Amino acid sequence: MDSNMQQSDDNKFIPMTSVSSGTGHEVRPDVYYYTNQIVNFVLFGNPAGEDWVLIDAGMPKSASEIKQVFENRFGEFQKPAAIILTHGHFDHVGSLVGLLEAWGNVPVYAHPLEFPFLTGQQAYPEPDTTVEGGMLAKISSIYPHEPINISGANLLPLPEDGSVPHMPGWVWLHTPGHSPGHVAFFREQDGVLISGDAVITVKQDSMYRVLVQKEEIQGPPRYLTTDWQAAWDSVRKLEALHPQVIIPGHGTYMEGEALAKGLSKLVAEFDTIAIPDHGKFVDGKE
Repeated sequence: MDSNMQQSDDNKFIPMTSVSSGTGHEVRPDVYYYTNQIVNFVLFGNPAGEDWVLIDAGMPKSASEIKQVFENRFGEFQKPAAIILTHGHFDHVGSLVGLLEAWGNVPVYAHPLEFPFLTGQQAYPEPDTTVEGGMLAKISSIYPHEPINISGANLLPLPEDGSVPHMPGWVWLHTPGHSPGHVAFFREQDGVLISGDAVITVKQDSMYRVLVQKEEIQGPPRYLTTDWQAAWDSVRKLEALHPQVIIPGHGTYMEGEALAKGLSKLVAEFDTIAIPDHGKFVDGKE
């Protein structure tokens, strides 16, 4: 492994799971997502083709599982043309270094505002254990928040024209709030939205709701969201796309009328549904 690459100093296995863990769903013939403990990663590409992409890199200590899922879909000893990140939080890059070690010089694309957290320069703010919410918020101090360092890898910015490398017909949208350089991906042709953590479909701070994957349109996880006005603006941007199906970073995929009504309600009532009553990122203490 390149000496300039390492997972975060606080990288560790997080003992969390859900009823969806270890399962995958083909949402479109070329769009498949898999739940790794409590987070989703996406595989893009037709299995009969040759140009495949991995979106996000899962929980810590999961590289072998993610690699196996990829090979089960695309063939033994295959690797992606690129890894593309919605953002750099621990549950979306937890196995990135291990995958790069296994797959070699695979390019990694992200928004430039996430680069400090991907090159060891800057840590994310510590999770807010004081925020209004459930048990997963209260124990969020155990979650890694230090930066990973893939400066020795082929880290590249997403194209300025909004296109997505190796994903023709898709665009990326800057959706900050949960993190400075958070992005989502949208394909207008069939209305598929890969939302990362900008919009999720489970109340992520509730241990019970995460465990049973209770389906409900929600804003980003409370304990790691630092700019709630930006997060609200990002939800407005995504709702305006009128997506037909959403694949979130957390929770199950949703589509149709339930999705449209849920997004409309979230936009209208974001201040009560998503923004917590108290917390250091709400009260201006951070």
